[in-house]
Amino acid sequence: MKLLQGLTIIGMTATIAPPLHAQTSAPTTAPTETIRLWPGDAPLAKGRADEDVPTLAVFLPPKETANGCAVVTCPGGGYAHLSMAKEGYDVANWLKFHGVAAFVLKYRIKPYSQPVPMLDGQRAIRLVRSRSAEWNIDPHRLGMLGFSAGGHVASTVGTHFDAGNPAAADPIDRQSCRPDFLVLLYPVISMTADIAHGGSRKQLLGDNPSDELVNLYSNELQVTDQTPPTFIAHSKPDKTVKIVNSERFYEALQPHHVPSELVELETGGHGWGLAPKNPELAVWKEKCLAWMAGQHLLEKR
Repeated sequence: MKLLQGLTIIGMTATIAPPLHAQTSAPTTAPTETIRLWPGDAPLAKGRADEDVPTLAVFLPPKETANGCAVVTCPGGGYAHLSMAKEGYDVANWLKFHGVAAFVLKYRIKPYSQPVPMLDGQRAIRLVRSRSAEWNIDPHRLGMLGFSAGGHVASTVGTHFDAGNPAAADPIDRQSCRPDFLVLLYPVISMTADIAHGGSRKQLLGDNPSDELVNLYSNELQVTDQTPPTFIAHSKPDKTVKIVNSERFYEALQPHHVPSELVELETGGHGWGLAPKNPELAVWKEKCLAWMAGQHLLEKR
């Protein structure tokens, strides 16, 4: 453990990344396109209104700066709403500025519950991977990033995945839904009553979930040797989602030797996104890019 500039950084990578201008403001652009995850009705759809249609907003960097890395971004909102601007489009533009193709996932929330958000997240990874050649993406450098409850979506997909069904009629379903890496910001991880974010747990699992369901969606209990490399940042004073969520996930990764880093911020609360006006919080971006570089995710190939 190393204390640095008001941060506690656990599990620092050995590779020293070159300077990356993480604090530079990214220009705001609209998505190239917004696509449906499924051409028809999504599985378990309750209707055909906007809230019943999960989508991906596509943000592609220019070819001259694209490095082939891609990230599906999951905004937070306690499974009751989605912070699409601050934790979705703004983040996509920041990733795009650094040569990373970004895809903002509008996953289904209230009145939907489990397993729907997980299904939407899995489908998003499969869809992006299926179109990797078209979008100039390396299908083996496709990650998932999530804030708060979106971090629960990302960590759920990162611990509940399959290699795809080679016999599926839909070619997208033939793709693996395993992310190649995870970036988790003040994430909801656990559904155990002592540390869970109450609102997220209720919306996802209901009022009285079974022990089996709680364990299934407590992602610190689902880590294996195949869990993707993971970067985590969380504020110690966060009273909305306790930092112990991130700590337990990080601790669960260690016996499995999963490359990982946990940045514990000494200041801040919850929901800071890119933190453009708070340099003490915004440092997570620099640390994240350095970690990604150390994992050889940002090399142009």
